[in-house]
Amino acid sequence: MSLVTFGETALRFSPPDVQRFETAREASIRVDGTASSVAATAGRLGADAQWLSKVPDTPLGRRVVAELHEFGLETEVVWADPDTGRQGLTFHEDADPPRAERLLQDRGDTAMATLTPGELPMGEIQNADVVFTSGATLSLSETAADTTGALLRAAAGMRAFDLGFHPGLWDAEDALDALADLLPAVDTLFAAEEQVSAVFDTTGSPREVVHTLATEYDLTRVILTRSEYGAVAYHDGVIHEQDAIETSAVDEAGQHEAFIGATLQQLAAGADTDEVLLHGVAAAALSRTLSGPLTPLEPSEVERLVDSQQSRRP
Repeated sequence: MSLVTFGETALRFSPPDVQRFETAREASIRVDGTASSVAATAGRLGADAQWLSKVPDTPLGRRVVAELHEFGLETEVVWADPDTGRQGLTFHEDADPPRAERLLQDRGDTAMATLTPGELPMGEIQNADVVFTSGATLSLSETAADTTGALLRAAAGMRAFDLGFHPGLWDAEDALDALADLLPAVDTLFAAEEQVSAVFDTTGSPREVVHTLATEYDLTRVILTRSEYGAVAYHDGVIHEQDAIETSAVDEAGQHEAFIGATLQQLAAGADTDEVLLHGVAAAALSRTLSGPLTPLEPSEVERLVDSQQSRRP
């Protein structure tokens, strides 16, 4: 199967050992983007995956693409003149309770915000089995939102979208307005539970929420990730649930994207919904044992974990 994703990948700076930026003397640099992480995970698990984006032709932009290539991800990028758009950045502070983690967004005036449909290979979008992007792309600019809608409407295969609501990028009211225009072009919606409650005027249990969203926006599938509580999905009038797999968490930064990547790989391979969710929570569990937002999962590890869970079923 072929998976094409598009969206911005930021550079994420993080000080070591739960330090604050105001006192830290060094920081690690990692790539951090939903679309690229989903493609990378799906690719490692067997999909023919590609990431499309617009990236500034600067040392920081080239750093992003180089790291994704090191990870084995196939990319197709539009290299932007530095004067037309910059590289997006995020700054993440880890913390132990009672301190809370902090994520600062520096994503204004980026190259991806200027992307138009004519700059991308539309043939690859139209011929892909699955096309995926996230709400973080919508939030960058009106141009990016229009381009996102045009690319999803051009896709002939499955059109998948992650809510990807980050308060540092836009507010809930703007997000809901943009989604009302976009969701008619979407088949499968992914969303983290806490983001749904922040954006949509929905109440009730997770089972009720996925049914409400699917009905209101005429979606084929709605898949809700619930972190340590697993996942809930609606498909063809049926609710499916999958418990999380307990792990000792090293870093939870990439678990949502790992879940989506594994899920899309399984959906495109023709797996049923219960099998899809089990692979998703297995990938998320393994991701939590690795540091950083982009985690190198091994297919054999995912399958072994899936097999061990299936063997426990009555």
